[in-house]
Amino acid sequence: MSHIQNLREIIQHLHGVEAKHIESVPVKEEHQGKTVWDGVVEVFDLIGHPKTHRAYAWTHQTDKPGDLRYITVLHVPPVVSPQTAVKAAIIQEYRNNA
Repeated sequence: MSHIQNLREIIQHLHGVEAKHIESVPVKEEHQGKTVWDGVVEVFDLIGHPKTHRAYAWTHQTDKPGDLRYITVLHVPPVVSPQTAVKAAIIQEYRNNA
């Protein structure tokens, strides 16, 4: 199964709707001059979701070798782009670890 298919199935499982991949967007997020995230965000259209038409998804390596973490963020303001989805995920992760 491909990376895109994995993300699509995770979105469908988490949000209960069909997801159609529409594009891959490179995103680099910096804070105080340092890169805090650099990768590709996959953009999906959602079919039949009650609150939004889009979701953003990606993976990143955890501290454990070979362990991937899957991230999905719905397109709900203030999240309105792949870039703001990454920012929201970083902020949420910081809050969870604080």
